[in-house]
Amino acid sequence: MNHVLAIDIGGTKLAAALVDASGSVLRSATRPTPRQQVMAALEGLIEEVTRDGPEPVAAGIGCAGPLDLAAGAVSPVNMPSWRGFPLRDEVRERTGLPTVLAGDAQCMALGEHWLGAGQRSRALLGVVVSTGIGGGLVLDGTPVLGPTGNAGHVGHMSVDPYGERCECGGRGCVERYASGPNLARWALENGWTPGLASSNRRRPNEPSPDRGAPSSDEVIPDAPSGDARTLARDAAAGDSVAVAAFERGARALAGMIVSTAAAVEVTTAVIGGGVSQAGPVLFGPLEAALDDIGGLGFVRAVEVRPTTLGVRAGLAGAARLAWDYSRSAS
Repeated sequence: MNHVLAIDIGGTKLAAALVDASGSVLRSATRPTPRQQVMAALEGLIEEVTRDGPEPVAAGIGCAGPLDLAAGAVSPVNMPSWRGFPLRDEVRERTGLPTVLAGDAQCMALGEHWLGAGQRSRALLGVVVSTGIGGGLVLDGTPVLGPTGNAGHVGHMSVDPYGERCECGGRGCVERYASGPNLARWALENGWTPGLASSNRRRPNEPSPDRGAPSSDEVIPDAPSGDARTLARDAAAGDSVAVAAFERGARALAGMIVSTAAAVEVTTAVIGGGVSQAGPVLFGPLEAALDDIGGLGFVRAVEVRPTTLGVRAGLAGAARLAWDYSRSAS
């Protein structure tokens, strides 16, 4: 059976896998992303995955952007050692394989369309809500990459032209309201004390006078930090500022989803990334905001779903990218 080499590159993790045409993974491996010598680490990872295995027929890469698709180059914001780095050609030269490149969030969307929550959707928007916000569009089974490879940067759609200045230089970007660090930043600026709402919950192994040991959802870390994970826990515990932060972020996400649906008639939006693990404290206000903001029938018909592949979506999309490329080249 033939396989392709799938590669997923982010600011914190490198991943690679051998994947067959059905999406089954023969073998995979991950490594932390080093600050320097990233290509050397990636080469070692590729060697680990392919050693003594079947020869892949092509390689697909999903990488954080921005991208220059024509040149096959990448300049990931969180990887300062790569600026205009010719990633596609470097992988092609080291592996000898036909190699294709796309953005990591574009691969997430393609992976969810192939194997995850977006199967059978004719018009899919995939959104990664994490340290930043990325996205990708899959229309009639084909990823929309754009002239330079940067289509789907929905995190930098403006939902308020008079809003806050974003780190990208724009104003009112979704990322400024709904990314993990910005959710926590706004909450801290508005009086949130991390962990306070859940401090009345018992510590691990602390017995209850009424019903024994605490359940797992009552366990909190000993030293809460002011991050999105703690914010989600406090929102679930009823902290009013934490709840307001997620409502504010969800409304920005809803504005972006509605605008995208109006532009390209998206029928499904799949939400992944670390912040999506907040569960109901994110998806509850998101559904409410979509219902309030959406007007036209085809816009209101967008179905929002959480990821089913999780961190595997990027590799799945890179594999599908490679399979499609190998078939078109043959």
